Amino acid sequence: MKKTGYIFLFLFLVISTKITGQNSKINWISFQQLEDSLKIKPKKVFISFYADWCTYCKKMDRTAFKNKEVIHILNSEYYAIKMNTESKETIFFDAIKYSNKQLEKSRRPTHEIPLLLAKRKGKPFTLPVNLILDKNFRIVKRRFNYISPEEMIKMLKEF
Repeated sequence: MKKTGYIFLFLFLVISTKITGQNSKINWISFQQLEDSLKIKPKKVFISFYADWCTYCKKMDRTAFKNKEVIHILNSEYYAIKMNTESKETIFFDAIKYSNKQLEKSRRPTHEIPLLLAKRKGKPFTLPVNLILDKNFRIVKRRFNYISPEEMIKMLKEF
């Protein structure tokens, strides 16, 4: 009897989560998945670049990226990508090969994709970096600092 109760409770929780559409985490995808997804259904894109050593990136993981409204907006209105700037992965996007050419040359090697999308003329590359791109994959917003949950909600709703 006790086992049946647990099964019923589990099914109730699964079904209620599906019905309300609430997820407890952001559905992060890769650049490869993004390319396929954009072909099927154009949507705005949110990109968060981080590194394991970045204190403010970790703070955003604990705050903004755990906020229920941020999660809801990102999951429903955006394709969300989270990429480690020090990634060793070779990525093919739009038939172009991207890699981390700074590996073994720099103490903090940065992949080509963050350098391409988030480099600022005359300023060093810094983290965290968060970008919003429109449905045509054009950058409409770039932020180079910690973003609180409230600021994140405002920024995501702006576009």
